[in-house]
Amino acid sequence: MERVTCDCGLGERASDAAVIFGGWLPVVDEDYVGNKRLELSGQLLSLLFEDLFKTMNDEVRKTIDAILAKPSRSSRFDFSQFIVKDSITVGLERTLSTGNWDVKRFRMHRKGMTQVVARLSFIGTLGHMTKISPQFEKSRKVSGPRALQPSQWGMLCPCDTPEGEACGLVKNLALMTHVTTDEEEGPLISLCYCLGVEDLELLSGEELHTPNSFLIILNGLILGKHRRPQRFANAMRKLRRAGKIGEFVSIFVNEKQRCVYIASDGGRVCRPLVIADKGVSRIKGHHMKELLDGVRTFDDFLREGLIEYLDVNEENNALIALYEGEATLQTTHIEIEPFTILGACAGLIPFPHHNQSPRNTYQCAMGKQAMGNIAYNQLSRMDTLIYLLVYPQRPLLTTRTIELVGYDKLGAGQNATVAVMSYSGYDIEDAIVMNKSSLDRGFGRCIVMKKLSDINQKYENNTSDRIIRPQRVGYGVERMQILDDDGLAAPGEIIRPGDIYINKESPIVTKGPITSPMGLPDSAYKPSKQTYKGPEGETAVVDRVALFSDKNNNLCIKFMIRHTRRPEVGDKFSSRHGQKGVCGTIIQQEDFPFSERGICPDLIMNPHGFPSRMTDRVEDISETLVKHGFSYNGKDFIYSGITGLPLQAYIFMGPIYYQKLKHMVLDKMHARGMGPRVMITRQPTEGRSRNGGLRVGEMERDCLIAYGTSSLIFERLMISSDPFEVQVCRKCGLLGYYNYKLKTGICSTCKNGENISTMKLAIRMQALIPGTPINEYCSSLKTNRGLIFGCVGANT
Repeated sequence: MERVTCDCGLGERASDAAVIFGGWLPVVDEDYVGNKRLELSGQLLSLLFEDLFKTMNDEVRKTIDAILAKPSRSSRFDFSQFIVKDSITVGLERTLSTGNWDVKRFRMHRKGMTQVVARLSFIGTLGHMTKISPQFEKSRKVSGPRALQPSQWGMLCPCDTPEGEACGLVKNLALMTHVTTDEEEGPLISLCYCLGVEDLELLSGEELHTPNSFLIILNGLILGKHRRPQRFANAMRKLRRAGKIGEFVSIFVNEKQRCVYIASDGGRVCRPLVIADKGVSRIKGHHMKELLDGVRTFDDFLREGLIEYLDVNEENNALIALYEGEATLQTTHIEIEPFTILGACAGLIPFPHHNQSPRNTYQCAMGKQAMGNIAYNQLSRMDTLIYLLVYPQRPLLTTRTIELVGYDKLGAGQNATVAVMSYSGYDIEDAIVMNKSSLDRGFGRCIVMKKLSDINQKYENNTSDRIIRPQRVGYGVERMQILDDDGLAAPGEIIRPGDIYINKESPIVTKGPITSPMGLPDSAYKPSKQTYKGPEGETAVVDRVALFSDKNNNLCIKFMIRHTRRPEVGDKFSSRHGQKGVCGTIIQQEDFPFSERGICPDLIMNPHGFPSRMTDRVEDISETLVKHGFSYNGKDFIYSGITGLPLQAYIFMGPIYYQKLKHMVLDKMHARGMGPRVMITRQPTEGRSRNGGLRVGEMERDCLIAYGTSSLIFERLMISSDPFEVQVCRKCGLLGYYNYKLKTGICSTCKNGENISTMKLAIRMQALIPGTPINEYCSSLKTNRGLIFGCVGANT
């Protein structure tokens, strides 16, 4: 049977190759979604567990065989003592923590397979859960895998993809997409033979090549041939709709390849569609009424054959109507809703079809960065960093996706009254002008929570760290004001940089036995107080304290530090249409313009940000404005807040849902005068977290050279960076050293100090000179006369 099946399958593939080579069939698209499979976390973990379990069994078997082979064995044999209990647990923890999937048994070597769930916002978490990360090399500049494929319709979101090198490669599932899991093949094979599939072994050569017979293939396995393929496919679909086989089993009739493909494997993407009989939907009015009343559920519709799941391949055999009114007699299915082609993040955008395409992509990225509510238990969570909006609101203009995903209950923005006009010179480009009174009322106010944690460690000699009562008098008592009697910072206390939040002591000796039965005396402990190291000048509040034990039974202490911030110049905001901008200035409400009705906007946006971005749509909204008593173009008569006179222009003003993004000035602002330096290079450290310096790079250097500011270059690159005094011999030009005993400089080559001069060099130059003789060249320094630095041959 296997030989016949292989020969038949090989012949079919050879025939397909010949037809494609001859040009009668198109080449199979490598990016076609129907040929791809998604690897879910359960499948990956099952492979990892199988590898670890079999590896543990092999090691135990080898150990037992070695012991049983000894002829002098006399003691009782207990195999359980050779089982390493933590081998599987340690392997799982190591793989999940590093993200490196090294499963040698299945030849799987991948990196970056695990990610920490992003909890910045509720919608950001949803987007992260539905993200698809490919194994394709992101640095390759290939357009095919990045392009939007027709087979992605309804399966993958066309808008939600990151910018940069991952653009088009990292995708997100659409709203109603389902990823299948493996189903048992045995019952399907028996069912196929019962429906008339003929075994290849029982067919003659003439019967194998009957013109109307099609191959029946189940998950790549050739089962046989069927002389009425369309009748067979219809029977299988009726059984699926009746619930006799799995609802995610796919039946695809390929007329060109003369095959019927049945798929029940995992990793396929499929979506639900309404079944239509000759263009008439099976879902009637009473069905919808029962659904709204809660009598029926989505699963009931699926169980009763009103809707069904189709994958990408089976959609090729279906004629799908976008709306019920567009259905014809040949229509087999109807879309549940057209907006389900979008993902959870893109579904928040109102009127996305009126935006330029990149704007929708920008909003998908910024919607994940918007502050708001992250969960119902957000005030009980102990995450590393939490951003919360103090007064989140529901958007006035909603979409159906907002209600489906629960964004109306866990929003991330506020409805702001926006005036589109130019006001002062602080609104150039994307900058926005904000109303100070609106900020006082709570617009854009947020809470930043950071976690501080510590562990009371236990040591080998049964000693451990201890927390003691704080001292109330004496030196350093002002740093312990926030401590409670238990030695921990009390909830609700204001904490400043330098304050002690854990009054802890650690034993001096952590190894060796303890001689005293009463334990260690107080003199055997050294202070190891935990000090708060926040930004200079920032005051925060201890929100809550949690105590628990880890797996080693060590006491763990976690603090949540709360800092309330109000918007300031430089903070980033964005509407739901990709119109991002920073706060340019904050103006008093008395100086803000106001309308005839006395409405004063919360923020002002420059009108020059609209035309190039094409994020406006006028015609559909204008008719609605007229019906409700507003101007046709939505513009109002505005008075100046400074002069009180009417402005010589009509200004558009209305509510827009604005999001405050996580990018704030307090988290990015950095400057330094003096600070730490790197030990080796003696140059300033790098990075804001290490209080590093601001780098003068190659382009900055070229700019200074172009302006001829040689003194500034010398000051930046030498005096303010890494100056170093060296001893130089005027005779040979090489470096010497300073003898502190003789209090004079000595040349290493001339062996005397007669011609020694002191000069300043950059430390990197001092490190370069001893290394150049290796290349048969000697670097020489000349003082007073000639050049400061020169290279001469080693033989001169």
